[in-house]
Amino acid sequence: MADKVSGVPAGTKASPRLAILLAMAMFVLVVDTSLMNVSISSVVRDLDTTVSGVQSAIALEALVSAAFILIGSKVGDLIGRKRAYLLGLLGYAIGASAMTLAQSLTAIIVFWALIGGIGASLLLPAMQSLIHGNFEGAAQTKAYALVGAAAALAAAVGPLLGGFITTYLSWRVAFLLEVVVIAIVISGHRLVHDVPYTGSRRIDVIGAALSVVGMGGIVLGILVWQEGGEFVALILAVGVVGMVSFGYWLVRRKRRGEPTLIDPALFSSAVFKLGISQQMLQQIALGGTMIVLPIYLQMVLEYNAMEAGLSLAPLSLSMFGMAILAEKKAGGRRPSSIIRWGFVLLTTGLVVLIPIVPRADSGWVLFGPLVLAGLGLGLLVSQLNNYTLSPISQERVSEAAGVNSAAGSFGLSFGLAFAGAIMLATLSFTFTKQAEASTVLQPAQQVQVADALENDAEVMSNTDLEKVLVKQPPEVQAEIIRINTDARPLALQVALGIPILAGLAGLLNSFRMVRLKDPSTPGDTEVTT
Repeated sequence: MADKVSGVPAGTKASPRLAILLAMAMFVLVVDTSLMNVSISSVVRDLDTTVSGVQSAIALEALVSAAFILIGSKVGDLIGRKRAYLLGLLGYAIGASAMTLAQSLTAIIVFWALIGGIGASLLLPAMQSLIHGNFEGAAQTKAYALVGAAAALAAAVGPLLGGFITTYLSWRVAFLLEVVVIAIVISGHRLVHDVPYTGSRRIDVIGAALSVVGMGGIVLGILVWQEGGEFVALILAVGVVGMVSFGYWLVRRKRRGEPTLIDPALFSSAVFKLGISQQMLQQIALGGTMIVLPIYLQMVLEYNAMEAGLSLAPLSLSMFGMAILAEKKAGGRRPSSIIRWGFVLLTTGLVVLIPIVPRADSGWVLFGPLVLAGLGLGLLVSQLNNYTLSPISQERVSEAAGVNSAAGSFGLSFGLAFAGAIMLATLSFTFTKQAEASTVLQPAQQVQVADALENDAEVMSNTDLEKVLVKQPPEVQAEIIRINTDARPLALQVALGIPILAGLAGLLNSFRMVRLKDPSTPGDTEVTT
């Protein structure tokens, strides 16, 4: 343990322009997924693919980021945080460029999900390290706040911007604009001072492999389940064993004095442990909400991208506004208390959505609950990053930032994948049971419906379903449309249970946080070994 030593080079003056460029980089990271979520129906139509396929690509991008982020953090230590930051930006630029040219789902998976995900795994921990090492004192707090506000702003304008561009131009144009923003960020690379790393330069290869197998296996298993694949239980078991083995491996190597992918001593700080768990739970809630609601708006209410973006605006705009307000008005309030209120508002807003979903005939009916949830997310965004990294010394900040980012990325990918998988599984189960109970469908038709859903469960609008059923007798068409109309809201309600459970878990955790002394209070120490 030791007092914090600033990593800012002597004579270096914090550059407001650098803070803006880092915020722009974060903006692109967040808006990228927002654009995909709100443009699902357009991407499905233009590429002649399925909702579950695009949904899997979205979750896969977050999965790759989560699975490789600890390795990305270590790579940043070895090659330099500035270089990792620039390589991460280039990876994202490749992914966004591919989206402007993609002619198939395969191209999206390879270039946007895989290469873009690896880019994010380098970029996220490098950015947090660079903020920690290029700013100090009040300037560092402001830089974290600006980057957090940029994330909130991206969440706010992403659905609106994506909806507008997709509806009136093309979703491809939105990704082209991402490339332009990344080019502007890269042009300011001379403002970035690299953050020196003085730890061991030996690589923990086995630890790196176990981290990928652990985090990747869990989310991959859910994605395979969502797509109706085989060996789901085996893949999930491999992921769980990988995570347990990863923890055991780190502790064992630490005891033997050997270098580790991440230092298990980081977890000696109760503040850090609670901070990363809250980061993960917040992102599970956000990921689950932002995959379920766009599908609901586009497939159930049959909204175009612009209408879906406008309907999601109360969530995103209130999130942005509260993130800014909370940073300015927090005053002497304890961060842990603000975080607790964040989970209260987030969970309350999501719970209120449950009875509304089957009755809503317009996205604006969701306005009130979405504002509540957005206010909660804004409180969380304003506090969690700074709270989590505050007890960490400069020497360990890259590792800590990597763990923090990994927790967030894993939570986001888990929320996206699990909420989506639960939604499709519930749809398939409900549709099949209602078909079997139908007095209109013949036994052979009931079996046909069940087989089709088992092989390719899909959320479809009634309009799209009518096109599929055009050759069926009118009474059969009407019955399947009725079943679809009844089954989809229930599937969406059950899927909302995932972010709600994450919010409740975060709320329970927050009571433990309140009992701890805030890391910013005088006399606090930091993790250095």
